Amino acid sequence: MNSKLVFVTTYPPRECGIATFTTDLINAIRSQMDDSIEIEVCALEDGPQEFDYQKEVKYVIDTNHPAQYVEVAQKINEDHQVKAVMIEHEYGLFAGEYGDYIFNLLDLLEKPFIVTFHTVLPNPDEKRLHIVKLIAAKASNILVMTNNSRKLLLSDYQLPKDKVFVIPHGTHLVLWRHKEKAKERLGFGHRPVLATFGLLGWNKSIETALEALAEIKKQFPDILYLVLGKTHPGLVKHEGEKYRKFLEKKVGELKLKENVKFVNHFLELDELLDYLSITDIYLFTSKDPNQAVSGTFAYAMSSACPIIATRIPHAKELLTADTGILVDFEQPAQIATAAIHLLKDKKLRQQMGRNAFHKTRYTIWENVANETMSLFRPFIEHSNFRYRIPPINLEHIKHMTTDRGFIQFSDIDIADRSTGYTLDDNARALVAMCRHYELFRSTSDLKLIQIYLDFIVYCQKSNGSFINYVEDDGTINIRNNMENLEDANGRAVCALGYFLSRDIFDESLLEKAEKSMQKALENIADIRSPRSMAFLIKGLYFYNLKKEDKKLVKLINLFTGRLLDNFNKVADKNWHWFEEYLTYANALLPEAMLYAWKATGNISYHIIAKATFDFLLSKIYKNGQIRVISNDGWFHKNKKNKEGFGEQPIDVAKTIIALDLFYSELGESQYLVKLNIAFDWFMGLNRLNQIVYNPATGGCYDGLEKRGVNLNQGAESTISYLMARLIMENYYFDKKRKTSRPDFHEEQLRRLLKRR
Repeated sequence: MNSKLVFVTTYPPRECGIATFTTDLINAIRSQMDDSIEIEVCALEDGPQEFDYQKEVKYVIDTNHPAQYVEVAQKINEDHQVKAVMIEHEYGLFAGEYGDYIFNLLDLLEKPFIVTFHTVLPNPDEKRLHIVKLIAAKASNILVMTNNSRKLLLSDYQLPKDKVFVIPHGTHLVLWRHKEKAKERLGFGHRPVLATFGLLGWNKSIETALEALAEIKKQFPDILYLVLGKTHPGLVKHEGEKYRKFLEKKVGELKLKENVKFVNHFLELDELLDYLSITDIYLFTSKDPNQAVSGTFAYAMSSACPIIATRIPHAKELLTADTGILVDFEQPAQIATAAIHLLKDKKLRQQMGRNAFHKTRYTIWENVANETMSLFRPFIEHSNFRYRIPPINLEHIKHMTTDRGFIQFSDIDIADRSTGYTLDDNARALVAMCRHYELFRSTSDLKLIQIYLDFIVYCQKSNGSFINYVEDDGTINIRNNMENLEDANGRAVCALGYFLSRDIFDESLLEKAEKSMQKALENIADIRSPRSMAFLIKGLYFYNLKKEDKKLVKLINLFTGRLLDNFNKVADKNWHWFEEYLTYANALLPEAMLYAWKATGNISYHIIAKATFDFLLSKIYKNGQIRVISNDGWFHKNKKNKEGFGEQPIDVAKTIIALDLFYSELGESQYLVKLNIAFDWFMGLNRLNQIVYNPATGGCYDGLEKRGVNLNQGAESTISYLMARLIMENYYFDKKRKTSRPDFHEEQLRRLLKRR
């Protein structure tokens, strides 16, 4: 039975900021969580309405009628699938003194609930203080969106600090793009663009920006100011379009008709993000010093806009000298000075925008959904708390691939051709795209497969060994003469072996790979690096599926014997490993041992494979999460090791690949459970509660670092994610298997194992 969450909030088609906020949050939760969690909405209305709501709206409260609060509370209590309630609180949403009609709902509600305070006012009077403290006493948790709001709740309202959490206002995951190109695409030429958006009202103080614009125009005659959004419906209800007419009149008085464009409608998300993509400077001119948070301000920062903002608490907390400029309330001269300074310095604007983009990445809605659901987790059955597996998206793979090969690094999500190519990445990519083609038989895969195979062959020297680094123009990088290339050679053999084991490709490609493989085998016997040998064992195993050659089995035994020698030298009763430290791609080693067992039948390989893999898993699974060995500091034998950041997607993916093999061969349910946990690391089940896979691009971020997620989406990370995702395809989307993720209670696991 599914678990339900109920949101009490305003909701579209009602036009208000909280309705938009809640819609974005609900959509993000749905994108992150499996269908086993259902979202329902109790829509708040101010008087009789005839809104055409979406199907998730199951309850409606006219906030002016106490009886309707009571009725909804009773209905929620009677629904046993409802596990918890989220209440979006703003004083104006609930009728009564300071919105105290809300207690008609809260006093009867038997379900645990969390309250988000969208406004926290300083120096409350006795009545407001009483209401907030009473709400907090009844709630399981309190959410606010800024540290300043939390401080006010602790100091001015004396709320317990362990009950108040900060989850930032969400922002949308947008692509990193240059503004000049966006302007050309949208027909704005090369005009400098300022913008403000949101439902218009007197507190927006747009007139202050217009007065500043008159000064800015003197130095930038072609300046364009976009005023985006319709007038707030609540204001229209009381005074019509008085404020908009006031602004239009001021535009005429200041002779700005050619410099101001009003977009007088409620902007859908795509249109809004398009406008922000061309905005050189975002103007935030609110004159309300107690405005706790602004979604418009947050959205602009996340769209890489440098900001000029008045000193509301949210702006003072988030905006720093490297992302924008703070100004005093209703001071057009300060706005003009700041804008002229930024307009004269394109490099500064671009750097501020880039800094803003980086600074707000943790606030994307997917991360906000993860943080929010982490607070609801105690109320939801464990079996229903599952992350959604996103569809496969190859767009970033294609973007990073040229006719020569897979580019090594990216600048955020833009391929950085100056970094050139590596054999490592193209070998990985060949295996990944082979697996993708096996599953989907997409003809477009074949072009990529040929590119990656050709790159491997290009990197092969006359003696059969391989170089690793190639410049963008195809020249050989000097690093090939300065580094140990055994890992790259092992990866090449592994990729060629896998490719040749699949009889689904054109004969000319197979002949090319066969020729390369035969040359490579002439120069591998002296390789001794543990991971390099592990790659070789895997490649030889797959190659032998086709060849059935005793010479290949002999090579497998050679390399596996060396790994066993390493194990016997350093292992003891507390340290079951091949080296005196755990470093990178650790799961590859026991995986290779298990492949050696499959190739030879040698039971000792099987025993060591399981012992070492279980040892590794004991070090990297903690508190229901995977935490792979940090590249900031390896994990050493007989030393006190500290957990660090520096978790990389390749290590998680290698673990998933090994778990898949061990589960397939040994059938132990622990491996399937851990496989799912490991994949959820990409979705946000990690120490930061942040996504590592980027669904907007199809790329994968380059890892978890101390300061947050590394936003670059390079080859290694993106291919590693794809490999992990393809394994999930085998389990949960193959029609011959399950079509949804398993319940991880033992009873359900037993049923799953019977079906396999």
